[in-house]
Amino acid sequence: MTTRALPMSNNQQICAIGLDVGGTKIAAGLLAWPSGEILQRTEMETRPERGRDPVLNDVLALSGRLANDARSQGLVMGGIGVGVAELVDPDGNITSSATIPWRGVPVKQRLSEIGPVEVESDVRAGAMAEAIFGAGRASSTFVYVTVGTGISSCLVQDGKPFAGARGNALVMASSALSTTCTRCGAHLEPVLEQFASGPAIAQRYSMEVSRPIPRAELVFEAAQNRDTFARDILRSAGEALGVSLAFLVNVLDPMSVVIGGGLGLAGGIYWDAFVLSARKHIWSDEGRKLAIVKAEMGTDAGWIGAAATVMVKRGQS
Repeated sequence: MTTRALPMSNNQQICAIGLDVGGTKIAAGLLAWPSGEILQRTEMETRPERGRDPVLNDVLALSGRLANDARSQGLVMGGIGVGVAELVDPDGNITSSATIPWRGVPVKQRLSEIGPVEVESDVRAGAMAEAIFGAGRASSTFVYVTVGTGISSCLVQDGKPFAGARGNALVMASSALSTTCTRCGAHLEPVLEQFASGPAIAQRYSMEVSRPIPRAELVFEAAQNRDTFARDILRSAGEALGVSLAFLVNVLDPMSVVIGGGLGLAGGIYWDAFVLSARKHIWSDEGRKLAIVKAEMGTDAGWIGAAATVMVKRGQS
């Protein structure tokens, strides 16, 4: 994807506000356009359990502060991009409430009081960041997978994240895989997100050690200290993620795979088991050799991609 700058007024720098609204935190910042230089970044806890309005008020306040900061620095604000950990249709309407209770809430309309707005799913925003500035630049097609509080995926073709007819082409790990155990006959409905995501890893380890473990990071720390339970949980979670990624590769045949999200970038046993499992379950010998790399934008990919999305959708690409 090529980019070009907006017409500048008096040689002023163009920037965009980006926000990544996830289940754990809201990451945000100012992004210079079209260079991609990070001018400012900040984050805060989401605490979605408070309900839809408190979270939206936080986003409005944060966007307003960033807009004021841009003006105080003499920057021209090109727009506000918001990535949300939910399903988002092609018109920017939020159509699910699995993590952030914003289904049917006029988020775009409320933010438009500050500037031009585009609302997008967080995984497509992250994919946009990697397509323009990161690890997907050299691939005409790649699959972007984000692993953190949730697990989602996005196919990118010629620099454009594919949304599907309804904006729902991202559900990688939320549906049950119904099956019957061939040994005991039990009916099983395993869900990848309930097994391999950050919260799932913490919950599984909590059950093993019979005490509450609030974050997956603590399981990684225990694994580094040679805790057998922690190592087994991370290994099995990585293997399960690899199976699902291999399914995507078998169906889509991308040039490469880019992995983002806090958990996806964690490395260690989880990453090693994931990559080994993915290559094992990719059917084609040639496909098995594809590059599986970490997102170059790191955990900033969501808000950077959201900022880039509003500029691209305004025709600046």
